[in-house]
Amino acid sequence: MKKTRVAVLVSGGGTNLQALIDAGLKSGEIVLVLSSNPEAYALDRAKKAGIAAEAVDRKSCSSAKDFENRLLEKLEAYGAELVVLAGFMCILSRDFVMKYPDRIVNVHPSLIPAFCGAGFYGLKVHEAALKYGVKVTGATVHLVNEVPDGGRILLQKAVDIEENDTPESLQKRVMEQAEWLLLPKAVEMLCERITKEKAE
Repeated sequence: MKKTRVAVLVSGGGTNLQALIDAGLKSGEIVLVLSSNPEAYALDRAKKAGIAAEAVDRKSCSSAKDFENRLLEKLEAYGAELVVLAGFMCILSRDFVMKYPDRIVNVHPSLIPAFCGAGFYGLKVHEAALKYGVKVTGATVHLVNEVPDGGRILLQKAVDIEENDTPESLQKRVMEQAEWLLLPKAVEMLCERITKEKAE
């Protein structure tokens, strides 16, 4: 059975990418790691794992459309069938998302619908959770549509907030206890579905 071809979009360190690599997909294969930042450490992680690593520098593109067109060219060149956003710091347009309907997946560091949407990313999510005083946070893996963090939820996992948490300590625990477990699980699930669809 032919495995689903997976592309992972990154912008930074690539810890979620590493979790995917370490988990080892059964129904999928990561064929490309694509970064919006040519300096991203995630590209080194990809190279070490023997995965094609490319960058489309967001800053060198004339517009958001130009940036997205270049991303799409790379995805098409590698025959990507599933796109995983793993710490990808750019919001994708409706036009881009429609090219891969129900085939783009993202991991968000909160229990959606809490602390999500435009402006909520990275440490900002954990700062908001602590400021609000919630006792439980977590992570969500969801499909991507044209609304930031608005697509169908696939998996969620709760993580307790501890009394002396800082945004940094909370971020680390949410990654370790939720993001790094949920993302490989959800990607495997989607790869399995796509592989089955291709076989039918």
